[in-house]
Amino acid sequence: MLLLPAAFALLLAAAPARAAGEVDCKLTFDLAGWSVFYKTASGEGTVSCDNGQRMAVRISAKGGGLSFGKSRIENGTGEFSGVHDIRDVLGTYATAEAHAGAVKSSKAQAMTKGDVSLALAGTGQGWDIGVAFGKFVLEAR
Repeated sequence: MLLLPAAFALLLAAAPARAAGEVDCKLTFDLAGWSVFYKTASGEGTVSCDNGQRMAVRISAKGGGLSFGKSRIENGTGEFSGVHDIRDVLGTYATAEAHAGAVKSSKAQAMTKGDVSLALAGTGQGWDIGVAFGKFVLEAR
């Protein structure tokens, strides 16, 4: 009879430890944009976490630098680190990139927002060349 209260107490003690830990979250997205010195892109995606949380997001990217081109990424992916709750992924990430591509191109980029980091990868169509600095914004849809 004492075993049941002890098991219940153990479950309660374990629950906060899981909530306080990091969760594994991934982003799938589509993004299209252009650049002529000023770079802009927008799109949509979905963030999914291993704790069952899921959120539709709007994406915008803006920046400047020596950059020219037009591109579209379909079925891109991203992996977050430093996330404790799905809402941690929302906000503005600082970016810096060097890019070049023609017709079919690949892109990889890492960015950060405080303790949260995001690594993006994708393939797409278009052409681009340059170096750009700016911001990558995720908002709930």
